[in-house]
Amino acid sequence: MDFTQLIARKNQRWQRTILWMLAALLIVSSVYLMVGELFINPFGELSSLQQQLITQLRLPRLLAALAIGASLAVSGAVLQVLLGNVLAEPGVLGISGGASVMMVILLFFFPLLATPVGFMVAAVAGAMLFTLLLVSLTKALRLTTTRLLLIGVALGILASSIVTWAFYFSDDMSLRILMYWLMGSIGGASWYQHILTLVIVPVVIWLCCQGTILDKLMMGETHAKQLGLDVESIRWKLILAVSVLVGGAVALGGVISFVGLVVPHLLRLALGSENRYLLPISAIAGATLLALADIIARTALDAAELPLGVVTTTLGAPIFVWMLVKNHDAR
Repeated sequence: MDFTQLIARKNQRWQRTILWMLAALLIVSSVYLMVGELFINPFGELSSLQQQLITQLRLPRLLAALAIGASLAVSGAVLQVLLGNVLAEPGVLGISGGASVMMVILLFFFPLLATPVGFMVAAVAGAMLFTLLLVSLTKALRLTTTRLLLIGVALGILASSIVTWAFYFSDDMSLRILMYWLMGSIGGASWYQHILTLVIVPVVIWLCCQGTILDKLMMGETHAKQLGLDVESIRWKLILAVSVLVGGAVALGGVISFVGLVVPHLLRLALGSENRYLLPISAIAGATLLALADIIARTALDAAELPLGVVTTTLGAPIFVWMLVKNHDAR
């Protein structure tokens, strides 16, 4: 088998994976709309109550899960290239925490601006601040994996402490409700909030089209510049895009960890590191995973609903530990 045939076979494998992932997304989405406290038979005639349940509750919530899952998975894949670290992820590195801090500040000091658009702007600003800090430290100090993770975890702890103090000194019930939401929940998703999705989706699509550029960046800045890439310009664009996605995801569903870590890493292990295919497949897989996790969150308990962030953490934490051990052994 010559080199051309090998490349063609590899491309066919990526393309088949995309089709399988799209099929899985369709199946999970269909099940999502069917299951819950009231099971809806898709082959029967829908009552007015069932129609309202789908259109006003389950469908906007499903779209929120898909948008957040795709955003976090693509953001994780891009951060792993930007930072040169397979363990990079918005939640683990504290970027999501930065977004949540800015949202709480907005709610405390500028309550009149506490709208979906206002939350989006604040969350993007917080996410960008933390992303810039991490990228700058990584490039300036050439941080190892361990040090980068420690700094990211420290930033996440700092963000959590700020949010906790804010809630502690607040008597406002809406802030206490927001505390539950910051654990990761899309239970209150509505069509009005999908103003954010109109921003998220184009950014996800744009990032998915940057695979060839990211492949050049993976070869190192020197080689990328020799290939004609304006490294500084594209880095700023990628940082802005990641910040918009993380900020939008936090504004829409709170802090949800490990999706951006688990999805692109496992896909790289299984399929390879060609970002022109990896990014769109990560978006599809992330959307599918978060929809599946929210099904578990909605149906695991009879009398209550689990926070979505708790479910993704439960699924992702063991894989994260395994990745840490594997990375250490590789050294």
